[in-house]
Amino acid sequence: MTIDFTLTPQQRVLQEAARDFAQNVLRPVVREADDEPDPLRAFNLTRPAYQEAVKRGIAFSMLPKQYGGGGLSNVDFVIAAEEICAVDPGFATTILVNGLGLMPVWYYGTEEQKERFISRATSDTSGEFIVGYAASEPPGSPGGTANFDAPAVNGAGMSVTATLDGDEYVVNGRKYWPCNVGGWDNRGADLNLVVVRTDREADGTRGLSALIVERGTPGVTYSSISTSGQRLAPNCEIVFDDARVPAANLIEGTRGNGDLLINRNFAWSGPVAGIAAVGVARAAYEAALEWAKTYTAGGPQPIIEYQYPGYVLGDVATKIEAARYFCWKGAHYIDEHDYHGELIGAMNKVLCTEMLFDCVYKCMQVVGVNSVDRRHLFERYLREASVLPLYDAGNFGMQRRRIHGVMAHSSFDPRALMDNRAVDFDKSMEGIDTVPGPRAERSEPFVSA
Repeated sequence: MTIDFTLTPQQRVLQEAARDFAQNVLRPVVREADDEPDPLRAFNLTRPAYQEAVKRGIAFSMLPKQYGGGGLSNVDFVIAAEEICAVDPGFATTILVNGLGLMPVWYYGTEEQKERFISRATSDTSGEFIVGYAASEPPGSPGGTANFDAPAVNGAGMSVTATLDGDEYVVNGRKYWPCNVGGWDNRGADLNLVVVRTDREADGTRGLSALIVERGTPGVTYSSISTSGQRLAPNCEIVFDDARVPAANLIEGTRGNGDLLINRNFAWSGPVAGIAAVGVARAAYEAALEWAKTYTAGGPQPIIEYQYPGYVLGDVATKIEAARYFCWKGAHYIDEHDYHGELIGAMNKVLCTEMLFDCVYKCMQVVGVNSVDRRHLFERYLREASVLPLYDAGNFGMQRRRIHGVMAHSSFDPRALMDNRAVDFDKSMEGIDTVPGPRAERSEPFVSA
């Protein structure tokens, strides 16, 4: 029995539907929104496309059917995501973050919480329901999002605190970079999943949890961040000033396990970020190939007939194909292993997003100086290529550290991914590289929803 990379008839239909949405609904708004200097206005220019994405079942397609979602497998999701990312990865990030905000409720929430939050999102009829995910915090010391799982207590990891006061948590601190969290008007997304420090005396592997902060919660303010790439994805700073959140909004399985939530979230999004890189690289490659087949540079034939452009574009095409199938492998692995893929998800993210920058620049070399003319979109592809290795858990500090932590552990089997066997991820694999000196093995058991 052979390994089959052929899409099923249903997957072909899904791919064509995503391509139709990307080309005919999303593409017409991308240039204006990308050029708009005001980030909140830029985001709102995508609102009709988002409403159509809700109508077509795209916006919550990753959520389980049991709670009203589309029920797509991870493989199906990345097949569809590539088509959207080839047109604009920022808009695709907006869709992705709906999942980053609600998938943890599915993993770790009580049945009541799943119905209250997931079903509420999927049953909304406005076409504008949006969900945020807030983990990242401002740079500075003490703190640092990249060290969220550090074993040190004082100054390590996240500093947004949630203190229990009766039947409410009082939340204070700042988040920086979270996507979707401001909603359409910077008054808050409908639901925001926020990773907070619920135990000030515990380290990053024991003191973090996740709360759902609902739109209209007093004491929470949002302000837009203007970014160089992913301009159609709305990033914000959040300030919590004695914001009171019902204790019932703490996602039960994340109590003291916010570190595992973060790692699992970014494992799930690894193949999606990887396929975003494939989509952008594909767009740059196809544009450069078309240029090479029609541009003569004053010579007797199009430049594709010459060795250098042909070899360079051949290398680019090869990398795109390899990255696409690695993302399919990662998504399939996560489907097979209860939505755990902390190792392979990080590998997807690192390999594919760093491949992207090289591919885009090589395409620009083929096109030459004309590639910096904004009419040809290469400058936008280059901006996106610079962002992808840095966002969605940076390749340095978070993604590579997860790979390192798994690989250095005494239980690591280097052939596990090859054999499609589970690679368990637990707290003893966290915190590597975050403090100087030898790392002590911790004995906490693997925690799974």
